[in-house]
Amino acid sequence: MRDIRGRGRGVRAIRLGPRSVTALGLTSAIGVAAFGWPLLASRTSGLAHSQDAPWLFAALLPLLLAVVVATIADTGLDAKAVAMLGVLAAAGAALRPLGAGTAGLEPMFFLMVLSGRVLGPGFGFVLGAVSMFAGALLTGGVGPWMPFQMLTMGWVSMGAGLLPGPERLRGRRELLMLAAYGAVAALLYGLVMNLQGWPYIAGLGSGISFVPGDPLHENLVRFVAYVLATSLGWDVPRALLTVVLTLTLGGTVLRALRRATRRAAFDASPVFTERVSEASAASAAPAASAESTGGTPPACR
Repeated sequence: MRDIRGRGRGVRAIRLGPRSVTALGLTSAIGVAAFGWPLLASRTSGLAHSQDAPWLFAALLPLLLAVVVATIADTGLDAKAVAMLGVLAAAGAALRPLGAGTAGLEPMFFLMVLSGRVLGPGFGFVLGAVSMFAGALLTGGVGPWMPFQMLTMGWVSMGAGLLPGPERLRGRRELLMLAAYGAVAALLYGLVMNLQGWPYIAGLGSGISFVPGDPLHENLVRFVAYVLATSLGWDVPRALLTVVLTLTLGGTVLRALRRATRRAAFDASPVFTERVSEASAASAAPAASAESTGGTPPACR
């Protein structure tokens, strides 16, 4: 008889084990280095993400696979979780064209935040990266920026999975927390992605241009001025849309994701117990009766 355990209210599809933490840490460290190295480069470094982006993308794919493999080793990730990953990634990719190129409005953010919240940080990181990759293919947004977008969206979803109270906090308070996180994450997404392109844009005013070889703090001051002057008008609408969608649709989406997670029982531990069948019990009854009376079972006479 198969006894499935772990169908509690707080079941999560993927938890972080030691291997998962190592894989996510390595992937994030490479991402931080890829974003930040131009700030420490010399004047003669010949900066160009068009040269390093293919290498980052080539490194990112096996690293994402390593996260999945590490999670399988830690938690026994099965085909049901992979199927849910595919469904949510397709949904996120389908949402991206709805707001692409329109004042920074990107409805996929709220889905990535809610999915990361319910399904855990490891699942969330892979989901964010894969959704951004699929969305880039749908919108024709393939370029040197794509691996950086994959990393940043992975961090957005992973951060949602690391928020406190995943098994206790419910209702309006949880939605408010997720809306606040979604707004901050949407703003930080724009900030980090600006760092990807800012050092390579020529012709800007001296007050907001990147100057290779200058002290780090001076370039950071120019970077803040660049963000305020150029991209804030895109980042704020993205944050506001994420808040509105989370507060209006978040409860329904969270319930649907949690219901699917409970039914799939990703964290279930199958336990097999023996049960004597009725036929076996019936055949054993005459023998037991004969032994109790000191006689010989009918089959042996």
